[in-house]
Amino acid sequence: MTQSRFKIAGLTVACLVLLVGCGAFKNAKLDEEAMRVKSGRQKQVAPGDGSIFDAFRGAKDTVKVNRFLWSAALQVLDFLPVETADPFTGVISTGFGRPPGGGQAYRATVLISDPALDARSLNVALQTQSGPVDAATERAVEDAILNRARQLRIQAARY
Repeated sequence: MTQSRFKIAGLTVACLVLLVGCGAFKNAKLDEEAMRVKSGRQKQVAPGDGSIFDAFRGAKDTVKVNRFLWSAALQVLDFLPVETADPFTGVISTGFGRPPGGGQAYRATVLISDPALDARSLNVALQTQSGPVDAATERAVEDAILNRARQLRIQAARY
């Protein structure tokens, strides 16, 4: 019984020493392409930066996202299939979908860049299969998202 506890404790200590030793390779060459973020904001990673304990400290490149804008964007664009949604960077990317009663298929990318419930916090990019849409259509979708976010905020204040 005690031997198994000693084995577990020894194995735990060995694993911790191995993990701490990973930070000793600060001069090792990193593949910059492997560290590149494929979607969302690009994070600049310098060789030798970071260690295994950064995962416990929290990410430094996260954006505080307004929860009402996030929910409203998902609700307004619910006819589009969501491909990626990253609340840490504030990016929602959808695939092509047709609005109810519409004939044209759209794809949207939404960026929420600020915790404020404000028009400057929201950026919507719409695209059809033949190219980007006009600015009036994008503005109408942004207005619909902002109106829904305000409604959600008013409902939340009641409770």
